[in-house]
Amino acid sequence: LHYGTLLGSRACATMAAAAWGTGLLYSLLHTATAFSVPLCQGNLVDQFFCEIAQILKLSCSRSDYLREVGIIYFSLCLICGCFVFIVVSYVQIFRAVLRMPSEQGQHKAFSTCLPHLAVVSLFLSTAIFAYLKPPSMSSPSLDLLVSFLYSVVPPAVNPLIYGLRNQELKAAVSNTYNFNIHKMHAGLTGVSR
Repeated sequence: LHYGTLLGSRACATMAAAAWGTGLLYSLLHTATAFSVPLCQGNLVDQFFCEIAQILKLSCSRSDYLREVGIIYFSLCLICGCFVFIVVSYVQIFRAVLRMPSEQGQHKAFSTCLPHLAVVSLFLSTAIFAYLKPPSMSSPSLDLLVSFLYSVVPPAVNPLIYGLRNQELKAAVSNTYNFNIHKMHAGLTGVSR
């Protein structure tokens, strides 16, 4: 993987600016639409954050509700398009990796790509499930679990996955784990080490 030779700093800055700009516009669109929806069932949201799907449950305006649902479906189409682009890109990467003569090089390339694809897949699959599941499947505990899975787990797992490739971090985690196991064992048996 030769990012340095394929992409210059200008291309990276342009892609980062495009991602940040579209993310900002997307969030502003949802925020403006969500705050303009009149609520007739109170303002108590059954989530640990103010999620759009939960706000829509409190809406009493059918037209505002349909407008926001339309924005969500359009967004999901864009997200699915991005995911397809990511998968196609990874297929091309995997084809190039499989042509590499070195098995160690193949292993290194796969260990770089697969965790990213797993985190992206987890995020997108749970987010799509949260917004596309039928209302008959909706329950407060399921809604909370799914929103937790797509909003907390990927950002928490991402540093762990990429950090465990660092040998020093692996050693520190292993030492901490072993220390805690010995400490629990000593506590259970009454024998100190």
